[in-house]
Amino acid sequence: MKHLFLLTLCCMGLAFCPRAEIRSYARVAGGIRFQLDRGMMQIDILAGDVVRVRYTSLDSLPVRYSLVVASTLPAGTAFTLTEKDGRILITTGKLVIAVDRATNAITYTDLSGGEILAEDGADGKTMSPATVVGVPTYTCRTCFRSPEGEGLFGLGCHPLDSGSIDYKGRRQEMAIKYMTGAIPVLLSSRGYGLLWDNYSQSGFDGTEAVNTKFSYSSESGQQVDYYFFYGPAFDQIIDSYRRLTGKAPMYPKWAFGLFQSQDRYKTQEEVLAAGAGYRNAHIPVDVIVQDWYYWYPLPIGSHVLFPKNYPDPVGMVNRLHQEHLQAMISIWPCFGSGTANFDALKAAGYLTSITWDNFTTHTRDTYYDAHNPGARKMYWEQAKDSLIGRDGWDAWWVDQCEPDTEDPNDRKKAQFFSGKGLDFFNTYSLEHTKGIYAGWRKDIPNKRIFLLARQAFAGQQRNAATLWSSDISTTFKAFREQVPQGINACVTGTPYWTSDIGGYISHTAPGGVPDWSQPEYRELFTRWFQFGSLCPIFRIHGKGERALFSKNWDEGTRSVLLKFDRLRYRLLPYIYSLAGMVTQENYTPMRSLAFDFRGDSNVYRIPDQYLYGPAFLVNPVTMEGARSRRVYLPSASAKWYDFWTGASLTGGQFIDAPAPMDKMPLYVRAGSIVPMGPVMEYAMERPADTIELRVYPGADGSFTLYEDENDGYQYEKGLFATTQLDWVDGERQLVIHATKGSFPGMLKHRVFRVVLVKEGRGAGVQPEMTFDKMVEFSGRELRVGVPRSQG
Repeated sequence: MKHLFLLTLCCMGLAFCPRAEIRSYARVAGGIRFQLDRGMMQIDILAGDVVRVRYTSLDSLPVRYSLVVASTLPAGTAFTLTEKDGRILITTGKLVIAVDRATNAITYTDLSGGEILAEDGADGKTMSPATVVGVPTYTCRTCFRSPEGEGLFGLGCHPLDSGSIDYKGRRQEMAIKYMTGAIPVLLSSRGYGLLWDNYSQSGFDGTEAVNTKFSYSSESGQQVDYYFFYGPAFDQIIDSYRRLTGKAPMYPKWAFGLFQSQDRYKTQEEVLAAGAGYRNAHIPVDVIVQDWYYWYPLPIGSHVLFPKNYPDPVGMVNRLHQEHLQAMISIWPCFGSGTANFDALKAAGYLTSITWDNFTTHTRDTYYDAHNPGARKMYWEQAKDSLIGRDGWDAWWVDQCEPDTEDPNDRKKAQFFSGKGLDFFNTYSLEHTKGIYAGWRKDIPNKRIFLLARQAFAGQQRNAATLWSSDISTTFKAFREQVPQGINACVTGTPYWTSDIGGYISHTAPGGVPDWSQPEYRELFTRWFQFGSLCPIFRIHGKGERALFSKNWDEGTRSVLLKFDRLRYRLLPYIYSLAGMVTQENYTPMRSLAFDFRGDSNVYRIPDQYLYGPAFLVNPVTMEGARSRRVYLPSASAKWYDFWTGASLTGGQFIDAPAPMDKMPLYVRAGSIVPMGPVMEYAMERPADTIELRVYPGADGSFTLYEDENDGYQYEKGLFATTQLDWVDGERQLVIHATKGSFPGMLKHRVFRVVLVKEGRGAGVQPEMTFDKMVEFSGRELRVGVPRSQG
């Protein structure tokens, strides 16, 4: 298979191109161009800590439009150019980029000469002639040295992976297909990041030279093209990456509540019953989802809810809205023949040669060309006029966007508007969500867009797309594999990720539907739900009834589920503030431990622990029957609190954490300030006029509360507010800074109930009834002292 060839090529280091010595070089706008004895190279200095490298063995560098890079960093970055001892030295305010004259190999060092990353000599950048699906092209490869002890993270979401997290010593296919993804972004514990700007099927190999090198090889291209980012902090790398590829817009506040979905609701009555089931039981939820096949017996792409089953779609959505519920619908990018939409796309030349074997109707349905601006526009208008705009849906489930084909070569042989399919193998979802986002922003300007996408590529965060880990199975093994995949997906600059809580399908039960009333499935769902409650997006989906009001749950199970559902809603002030940080500061909420503890090598190979925001250390229980789990508390200098008891522990140690069925081990870092709101049934039920501020003493800390109108795009005009909260541990003082900014409907007055957490106090989900201080806050700075006797 082709991906095996690519990985073998990476491993063997094969390259047809001979050594490319530098003959001459000269400054050009923004960088330096090198004439080689075979080919050309250009290094662009995009910022003091961001570098673009292009190399070709051809006579000139191809002119190429990037689908990933959405903006350019400010021009005019200063650098000096010198030469010494056979090396050309490019020095910025943060880096030295040393280019070897004999091999054109690049070494990146800090200003003190400490090596950050080095290309592998003459093998660092190579191109080899190749023929792919009958098309002559070049395989493009980069190879870098990787010293012992380095940790490598990212590369996207691969739902069927082994459960590992560190790519040091591992290989990974980088090809977007059903049940596997690819985001060509890698971050290193040495404080750098890489983005490979190639869209063909590729492969990563971290095993070269007995794990002392890694390579990235793409099966088609006219040049090597990669970006180097220096942090060294991971947050700085992601900030630079998103400034280059696009910021993630704000989601509406309801998107951070619970999504109730099932494969599938078959009638309008079933959709409304799901919403009513939650509301009648007073169980917190925000979104009801209509999955696929609502069009049957009409062909796919009709964009019609079949009238017999859905007699009044507008009334159905309005009824959900009246119950303070949002409505999401699945719309696919492929079309059955015999529909007006198919005919219009075909007549305009907007369909591809790529077809999907529709296993429900046994027809071959056709994908539209998402790389074509005209096709994207027509696709949006068809869906808007038939579903989104007409019925008033609030969110769009972007399914089947690989596109899914039995033979990947069918995609490579296709001709897109942008070029040959083999050169754009991985970018369909990026372009598809681009068109939906542009159309929504133009035609539905006052409602924030939320997209749930089955695939993502670099830069897709700018299209308001959450990545979901596809049709995973209902097993503990699948659950175990999702945790590192979510973490690594978020390392690549994708801030929002989710999985089907409980898994999508059983591969052993009749019809793929598990019996959720059985103890083993109740345990699986409970453990997965605990994990989901502290993921960026909180979402139930799959085959079989698993709504929280379902009779499949005994009361003991339900009580645990409700506890974690309420925890999610109580944490909404914290979670929505993280969302504000995502948009305003390019923050990452679901955080690999290497974000905050990069210097602690113990964290590099822990696949199932992560930070959710700056405060919470999340430790899902992924082994069936487990009632405890091994947890690493990072950093010997840190102090941690058990969220459930308030007891404190020292960092830098492994512990056996208790994990009874009603608890997932959850720890909070000393210095954290966690705002908790009231118990609510939906995200915007009431303003957070009273907030419980849990302060975890033992270190200084800070948190910024973010607020806006909860929907709409006024925040883009600066209409939002932030309130910085600082804990000064040595003085036992909480500083509530003056609120900055404002927005329509903003609270003018609120109450903070300050709780200093200790064992038996300020612990668990329920509001703490005994607090250390009650503070009336009207937007002006306050300093709140807490006497030691009370802490």
